[in-house]
Amino acid sequence: MGATYPTVDNLVIGGGLAGSMVAIRLATAGRQVTLLEKESAANHKVCGEFLSPEAVQYLNQSGINPLDLGAATIRFVRLSSKQRVVETSLPFTALSLSRFTLDEALLTCAEEKGCKVQRGSVVEQLNNQDNLWSAQLRSGKSVRAHTVFLANGKHDLRGWERAHTSQGDLVGFKLHWQLDPSQTDLLREFIELFLFPSGYGGLSLVERDVANLCLVVRRAELRRIGGWSELLASMLDDNRHLKQRLQGAKALWDRPLAISSIPYGHLAAQPFGLWCVGDQAAVIPSFTGDGMSIALHSAALAAEMCLAGESAEQYNHRLHAQLSLEMKLATALSRTVVTSAGRNLAIFGLALAPNAMSAIAASTRIPKQALLASRLLAEAEDIPPRSS
Repeated sequence: MGATYPTVDNLVIGGGLAGSMVAIRLATAGRQVTLLEKESAANHKVCGEFLSPEAVQYLNQSGINPLDLGAATIRFVRLSSKQRVVETSLPFTALSLSRFTLDEALLTCAEEKGCKVQRGSVVEQLNNQDNLWSAQLRSGKSVRAHTVFLANGKHDLRGWERAHTSQGDLVGFKLHWQLDPSQTDLLREFIELFLFPSGYGGLSLVERDVANLCLVVRRAELRRIGGWSELLASMLDDNRHLKQRLQGAKALWDRPLAISSIPYGHLAAQPFGLWCVGDQAAVIPSFTGDGMSIALHSAALAAEMCLAGESAEQYNHRLHAQLSLEMKLATALSRTVVTSAGRNLAIFGLALAPNAMSAIAASTRIPKQALLASRLLAEAEDIPPRSS
């Protein structure tokens, strides 16, 4: 058996948005924190990369300004399906920034705050005995901790798998593109949502005018079509607007990132003393653009309640109360638009009432009263343009 590291007070498993935010908040409060991140260097992740005002608020509280990292501004939403296109203003100003850049900024911030970050540390198993946690690493070593925050994203840890959800049959893809300059200008300040048979996705600019294409499709449809190349060809054939946007575009990676299966609608059940944050706590359908804000919010809330001496069970109960209605609405809409009837209904209904997209965006966000108090809350609704 491998060596065991000295017992730590707080162990964070995962160095994504939620894991880094927990570490930042605990370390800032003077607590001892060790964070285990499986990747040895920054990497891309399947994500829509949309930062709502709530997400920006939490980042600003940690001293991270996405605009300083090159984030693109988003003020409008455009929806397309087959030959139809509908657009409207968002009820807020948002930003878009790659996870490659943002995750590294957060992890670096955690280190600067005093958190001990161990990159390239893959946790194989997590056990609890006599109120002491033990994380077994692939290297053969183990780390013991009094408190553990599970922040390993959409990938489950053996023995701590999430339950099946009402929409767990989706496969996610993500690919960065360099668009034709004319198409880049047309996309600027927009998040473009597109529908296609058995799936939907989004396209928006991130830093350096790179376009992020992220989508989900039902597994059965992907299996029927054959694979990524066939799926992309099918989407472009079905959606005229998306085909136009990608005309003359160059894919920046040899192949897209992929993930299966995405547990949309997941809300963590009984935590058994484990603090679940980020996608381990809740997974909201990506079309809402609220996934990153929920990850950051859950992490900030968990850190605050832990520092106040409250339990993981109390945290879990409060997070459920805050998110349950939003999650149910978003999951119901997601299940609808991947059906043929739902896709047709969505585009015709929104063509008659374009402002409905704005209403949906407003109703699938973390309730304001749930956000942790901050002087930046009022400012988050109107993100200023980047100063020259």
